[in-house]
Amino acid sequence: MSMIDARALAALFTDARTQNGWSDRPVTDDQLRQIFDLMKMAPTSMNTQPARFVFLRTPQAKERLRPALSGGNVDKTMSAPVVAIIGHDTDFHEHLPKVFPHSPDAKAMFDGDARRAFRDTFAFRNGTLQGAYFMLAARAVGLDVGPMSGFDNAKVDAEFFPEGRMKSNFLCNLGQGDPAKVFERLPRFAFDEVCTLL
Repeated sequence: MSMIDARALAALFTDARTQNGWSDRPVTDDQLRQIFDLMKMAPTSMNTQPARFVFLRTPQAKERLRPALSGGNVDKTMSAPVVAIIGHDTDFHEHLPKVFPHSPDAKAMFDGDARRAFRDTFAFRNGTLQGAYFMLAARAVGLDVGPMSGFDNAKVDAEFFPEGRMKSNFLCNLGQGDPAKVFERLPRFAFDEVCTLL
């Protein structure tokens, strides 16, 4: 493999920004499928793929989310073409015979109430990885993203995952961003400030 070109690096990292406002240009179902089909190819532990996605595309669907949003996130979320609820399946292990078939004992590692905390941590960690992959995939197909943690997870779970098996992690607005509403880029750490070579 060789390094991707500067244009791709800019789209994914160096020029890409968190968006706070949106154009009226829609996000299509085909784009959402493209994002998913890219994201799903990235690695998770034991190929567990615990992330689950709910795409809010209509004003009515987004209104169901409104009571859970912190005040500063309401306008930019209601105006986004699509809002993704990125969550995870806490009983992901039930799918291991399908997604990790070469290890017949894999499911047993997670079975039972005594393993609930282990399963929850595993699902959260790998679902978070998939959420990050999702944002990079969205940028790769030409969309902007606005990830958010300013919301009430319990309210979101009660509204969208009432059976209790799925848990929300974070939200991500999707669409074509409005450049006028992007904040100045904030400082980033230098390598030597946060990295250790041993």
